[in-house]
Amino acid sequence: MKFSLSIFDYTFTNYKPMTSIHLSGIYIYPIKSAGGIALEEAQVSDRGLQYDRRWMLVDEQGKFLTQRQFPSMALIQVRFGEGKLVVEAPHQPSLSVPLDYESNHRLRVQVWNDICPAIPLDQQFSQWFSEFLHIPCQLVYMPEDSIRPINPNYADPGEPVSFADGFPFLLISQASLQDLNQRLEQPVPMNRFRPNLVVSGCEAFAEDSWRHIRIGSIPFRVVKPCSRCTITTVDQSQGIRGKEPLATLANYRLRNGKIFLGQNVIQEQLGTLRIGDEVKIKNFGA
Repeated sequence: MKFSLSIFDYTFTNYKPMTSIHLSGIYIYPIKSAGGIALEEAQVSDRGLQYDRRWMLVDEQGKFLTQRQFPSMALIQVRFGEGKLVVEAPHQPSLSVPLDYESNHRLRVQVWNDICPAIPLDQQFSQWFSEFLHIPCQLVYMPEDSIRPINPNYADPGEPVSFADGFPFLLISQASLQDLNQRLEQPVPMNRFRPNLVVSGCEAFAEDSWRHIRIGSIPFRVVKPCSRCTITTVDQSQGIRGKEPLATLANYRLRNGKIFLGQNVIQEQLGTLRIGDEVKIKNFGA
């Protein structure tokens, strides 16, 4: 297994059950860079949480689209219906996307430096997004036979990931957000950072020192600090970009030209996560 030492200075400790630390938030983002869904429980699959970032918008060259280029993507909201994903956006009719989509057709799409096959959905779906964003784009789906490996510097060979930026899970502690908000004139909500897992009951930035954790019955490897981009400056309720919180974070979370908040983690087993699950810590070198 591959590990990445933290760029921040903390004292590593051996296994310590900390009953006060618990899972307080579970979030998925079915369409990459669109709105998220808060869950009480979620299934952990081989690529992360079930349905997380399995759909994505691409341009005419098959390259992924995000709020970095189109902040208004934040206004695309999703929710589950019966056997479907219901998509809504201002001045647009509701759109129902099937959860189980099968096709023999494959399109080569690009996510950062990765190229992988995806299923292009019918034109009616792509037209809906093209009209909202005012650019030609296409909605694609990652089927089970599309394998996008995690960066081998941090993962075992063959470990897959969805259309997420690079890793199956992003974890942030509630205390880290609270620490940031104490420094801001206008506090920001957790959705600016688009985590999958939020934990409570630890000190701010305690997650920087974690190497192995267990949430409920599922073990995870904490492999890499998460570098933050301009999406954190997009007001998720308005789809408008500003300067914060990156400007403030740069004052105390800047290392080697990058701003860090939260940790990328990889699951070691499948199972179910639930709000309230206990988080236990076993650090590197134990």
